[in-house]
Amino acid sequence: MLTYFPGNSFLHRLDPTAKVGIALLMSIACFIPFAPTYVGNIIVLLWIMAAEVLIGFSCGLGGWTLKSLWGLLKFCSLLFVIQIVSYHDGELRWVLWEAKNWYITLDAALIGLILCLRLTASAVPLALMLRVTKPLALADSLYNRLHMPYKFAFAFSTAMRFIPVFAEEMAEITEAQTARGVELDTRNIFKKIRLLMPLCVPLLLSSVRKLETAVISAELRGFELRRRK
Repeated sequence: MLTYFPGNSFLHRLDPTAKVGIALLMSIACFIPFAPTYVGNIIVLLWIMAAEVLIGFSCGLGGWTLKSLWGLLKFCSLLFVIQIVSYHDGELRWVLWEAKNWYITLDAALIGLILCLRLTASAVPLALMLRVTKPLALADSLYNRLHMPYKFAFAFSTAMRFIPVFAEEMAEITEAQTARGVELDTRNIFKKIRLLMPLCVPLLLSSVRKLETAVISAELRGFELRRRK
């Protein structure tokens, strides 16, 4: 999801430092209460999400942006459920289970919706920024423009380069397990998580081997000398 998407749009040509600033401002704006009412804040968040979709279409990533928003909303649905069953303030109540005195308030539903929208809208700008910025250009910008320590900028760019490698390896492991009869294509999310957890072990071992190789290569190329400059 975070691999570089080549293109020649305005967002692709924009300076990486400016893209980082815009992404951070949009993410911070999602947590600012612009309106005094719950409904007003929901409308503001929907406008921010609409702006993110327009930005995505402007750089050829409109479909990816929509899929990301929808996937994050589904992921945040659990937080929504937790919010509506744990928040007991408000005037309007719908009884869920009278024996246990569980109920849902209108305020709980609105607060839960705002929470989901905020988390979703704040994550997309940063992900979109990473998709339209080359990792090396972003690392150079963090080091030269924002004066981030070299080792942190290098670690960030290295992590970004390893993401597609790990994704391909996870896909290969998943295909191998599916060929052995493991039902990884099930729609039951809890069953799928239970089946995917054991697959993280071979991926972790492979990641450690690759990281060790990368560390040795960096040391042989004088990483310590470069970091001291």
